[in-house]
Amino acid sequence: MRRQIYQLRVSLADVTPPVWRRVLVPGGYTLDRLHRVFQHVLGWQDCHLHSFDIDGLQYGVPDPEGELTLRDELDCRLDAVLAKGSRFRYTYDFGDWWEHEVAVEDVFGADPDERYPVCVAGQRACPPEDVGGAFGYRGFLVALADPAHPDHRAMRQWIGREFDPERFDAGRVTTLARRLA
Repeated sequence: MRRQIYQLRVSLADVTPPVWRRVLVPGGYTLDRLHRVFQHVLGWQDCHLHSFDIDGLQYGVPDPEGELTLRDELDCRLDAVLAKGSRFRYTYDFGDWWEHEVAVEDVFGADPDERYPVCVAGQRACPPEDVGGAFGYRGFLVALADPAHPDHRAMRQWIGREFDPERFDAGRVTTLARRLA
């Protein structure tokens, strides 16, 4: 039997214009590996805590102090908890609270000539780390787009690099995801 590939669409909730990715990942991946794929295809830097909410159950890195009740993501494979048509949430950075809506669009046999994971589509750049969640990102984009905005200079200095919110390169994203997932 060929291994199964899951086609996932991951979208940032409450972000306008939309930021999303379509990725192909093996069903045998555990949730910790899926977390790494999401980090790289979205452009996050894996500096914060995260969790998955699948059918009302929370998965993540177990909290040694017991403050967060999470099932161990290392013990959970995609093909054990998800099927075509499933939907779940992935939350990253409990301070900024980036919620990602994830849909399993399809499940199919792996192409023996393809290397996975693969990012096959998407739109727009991921917001920068620590920008303040969806609300902070909206303010960041407004300030960045208007040189007369009172926060324009401060935001450009804070980001410290060129930032094009429309930029997305599926090939580059796939390369990162394969190297680091």
